[in-house]
Amino acid sequence: MSVVLKIAIIGDYNFTFNSHHATNLSLDHSANFLEIEVNYYWIRVSEAVQHKPVYFEQFDGVWVAPGSFQNLFFLNGIFKAITSRKIPVLITGEAFKFFMDYLILTNNLNANGEKLISDNLVSGNQFERVSIHPQSKNFDKLYENFSNTELTSSRFSLYPQLIQQLNGTVIDIEANNQFEDPEIISLNGHPFFVVCAFCPQISSTRDIPHPIIYTFLKMSRERNQSNL
Repeated sequence: MSVVLKIAIIGDYNFTFNSHHATNLSLDHSANFLEIEVNYYWIRVSEAVQHKPVYFEQFDGVWVAPGSFQNLFFLNGIFKAITSRKIPVLITGEAFKFFMDYLILTNNLNANGEKLISDNLVSGNQFERVSIHPQSKNFDKLYENFSNTELTSSRFSLYPQLIQQLNGTVIDIEANNQFEDPEIISLNGHPFFVVCAFCPQISSTRDIPHPIIYTFLKMSRERNQSNL
């Protein structure tokens, strides 16, 4: 394995969270499949926000892990830093809502203070099944040979006016769920900036790595090679 990638995982690691264990394992699954080596570094939110945006340039990819987060205020500073660079980014789980809140704030989409995103519709500390219905050719292809049933501990409903304001200009909706709510979005104009409300890492296995995580590492490898 000649290629060694550096991946920053932004999150307050908790060994009792299944999604945190799964994050590490899913990177190993895709790395083995791609025949590369991945060094990943968990960076606490309070630590990551203290660095200047150029700090993230040392990494080949950035993953914002599922919560819980000890200080949500710091997340906006991190989102600002990673959206301004062309580093591949993957955001999964509860951070979906916080990233949407960041987009609302930075694009001044809620001058009247209305509630544009629902609270978490998944009750308790558990995972529920969610069906993924791709809305783009790229994600049709990603899910062509992978189950469209995913596991999630967070589900949010975006109000129609918010979707109308964001879709096609700020974001692209890559997939909806069975309730016709956006489940996967990407940042418009960015080479790879994917945000999932569910946790793709939970569905990844050694035999069948998750295609979203596989693609995240593939794009990270391309960045690594372009910097040589």
